[in-house]
Amino acid sequence: MPEHSGESITIMKVDPILETGVVVTCPAQRPDGRLADQYSAYHDNISPPLQWTNVPDVKAWAVVVEDPDAPREQPFLHWMIWNIEGGITALPQGIPNAARPVTPQAAIQGKNDNGSYGWFGPRPPAGHGLHHYFFQVFALDDFLPMDEDTPLEELLNALKGHTIAKGEMAATYEAPTRQ
Repeated sequence: MPEHSGESITIMKVDPILETGVVVTCPAQRPDGRLADQYSAYHDNISPPLQWTNVPDVKAWAVVVEDPDAPREQPFLHWMIWNIEGGITALPQGIPNAARPVTPQAAIQGKNDNGSYGWFGPRPPAGHGLHHYFFQVFALDDFLPMDEDTPLEELLNALKGHTIAKGEMAATYEAPTRQ
């Protein structure tokens, strides 16, 4: 049995104001839950498209993607993007890996656990089995005054104070047998 991180993912640590959940979907996700190869770091490493349902009074959104199946103490952080304007309920695939992408305007991407800004796709170790990637979406009551070098722990503390509603979806990916 592979080792997994012992720590909970971010969404488990945030209590929203409303009971209303946010429904999160990925139009590119396969029926079996697997992410297509192009989104993995073994291939094109582009961010997948995401969609979510709206909630009342949302000013901004935050998205955190983590893999709790990583063989380490903390879940592996694949993506942090926040200050997505409240009227937006979808992200296209291929958001550029920049701290402040041109689109969505005002959005900020933090560093993933690979040390780069933006998306770092699934890259589970060969032979480690199926990994789960949790796409966590947070509806916020305000924009967060944080820059791109904000660590996840600080973002988490801000999410605890500003989350109106939250939702998540899980996708899976396994290392290719041949590269």
